[in-house]
Amino acid sequence: MVLLGVLGSLLQMLFLRSCVGQFPRPCANTEALRTKQCCPVWEGDGSACGATSGRGFCQDVTVSEEPHGPQYPHTGIDDRERWPLAFYNRTCQCAGNYGGFDCGECRFGYFGPGCAEQRESVRRNFLSLSVAEQQRFIAYLNLAKNTVTADYVIVTGTRAEMGTNGENPMFSDVSVYDLFVWMHYYVSRDTLLGGPGNVWPDIDFAHESAAFLPWHRVYLLHWEHEIRKMTGDFNFTIPYWDWRDATDCTVCTDNLMGGRSPLNPNLISPGSVFSSWKVICTQPEEYNSRAALCPGTGEGPLLRNPGNHDPNRVRHLPTSADVDFVVGIETYETGAMDRQANMSFRNSLEGFASPETGMAITGQSTMHNALHVFMNGTMSSVQGSANDPIFLLHHTFIDSIYEQWLRRHTPPRSRYPTANAPIGHNDGYYMVPFLPLYRNGDYFLGNKVLGYEYSYLLDPGTRFVQEFLTPYMQEAQLIWQWLLGAGLIGAILAGIVMTTGALFVRRRSIWVC
Repeated sequence: MVLLGVLGSLLQMLFLRSCVGQFPRPCANTEALRTKQCCPVWEGDGSACGATSGRGFCQDVTVSEEPHGPQYPHTGIDDRERWPLAFYNRTCQCAGNYGGFDCGECRFGYFGPGCAEQRESVRRNFLSLSVAEQQRFIAYLNLAKNTVTADYVIVTGTRAEMGTNGENPMFSDVSVYDLFVWMHYYVSRDTLLGGPGNVWPDIDFAHESAAFLPWHRVYLLHWEHEIRKMTGDFNFTIPYWDWRDATDCTVCTDNLMGGRSPLNPNLISPGSVFSSWKVICTQPEEYNSRAALCPGTGEGPLLRNPGNHDPNRVRHLPTSADVDFVVGIETYETGAMDRQANMSFRNSLEGFASPETGMAITGQSTMHNALHVFMNGTMSSVQGSANDPIFLLHHTFIDSIYEQWLRRHTPPRSRYPTANAPIGHNDGYYMVPFLPLYRNGDYFLGNKVLGYEYSYLLDPGTRFVQEFLTPYMQEAQLIWQWLLGAGLIGAILAGIVMTTGALFVRRRSIWVC
């Protein structure tokens, strides 16, 4: 029954549109690049941005003019500066609860024909899911890896390489899963300064400063939404891996996220579907040497060798005490708001500061960073880390710790930096490389508004139902279905045996006569 359910879902996936990602297909052409306008027609009413139905309007993009910090000294060099103006200066601005690049979707936390119903979904512990739910999650991951996204493409060249009027558009198809791998690469890649190997590495629009947590919160919401659209499973949520006090990778088994190969400890076991995955965007030095962007093509197998990392860099995985101390840090950002920040909740959770003192440290990786280094493979390199599906389980738990901090300290939006953070991290900066557009400061808020909750943050009674009773009942239902099926088959077989026996007896009586 589990297999049938998964197969049914997979069949649905093949026929549904996906609607989340980076460059919308309707805007990946010479005309859109020349006019710098990305206002696709919503098919629901045939008007740009669904304007006829009042869903949204095509409007000029206004970017923040607040100064950024000194970490990036260049101007007008990188397409990500003042996002998205290098590509588009007019996009759909959606009204009310509508969202999406053409305002044909609902914004996070809402659903229904008029986007008026508020979503209430629960992200649960991956290890507490029923076997059927774990198998379904893995099936969804694998299908996303092997399904080309219908609505989005990735950019494979700089805007300058495409020509003044966009006469040489450089876009490429990509799978649903790899779209998000590419997005994580693109937001953290080095700036190309011109010529082979000439780059500015001290730049990252989603790490090492204030936007680290809001950016990844939106990233996960988009990924979750994409899976729902692709599968038709609108109850889907990304599970988390609670790694507090762990001594090894408890999700690294063949029936979960893949065990270690007996033939090569750096590879995934052949018994896992993830052993066949090919990674993308894992060779930044090679791209830089060619002054090029990641092309989005396969580059080799997924690598992982958890625990065989440099023990001087990661002494242990984060403990419950580490998490409690970090959540207790009251200030979100301090000082230069980068990896040198002291007593900064963001810097401590990201892993550039001690979870015992809150002071910035060098030569060690803690908290979030510790898990990446511990995995000792593809996940240990920032630009290519999202290739490993454990990335999702890990970052979902990081998001839950962010949520703990928001609930404990209830910070006003004014606590989020409005100016002088490293480029891309100020409150008013649009997140790279998302289309539709999202401002960093808009996601310095609790997750209930965004339509989801974490099971371990629920009240005890509700948590018991979500994490223990629900999986138990689902397993019991599957066992009952199996028993019922076995009973029916047994009854049929018994009937056949009895009928055969009766015929045999009758024939014998005839022979005797």
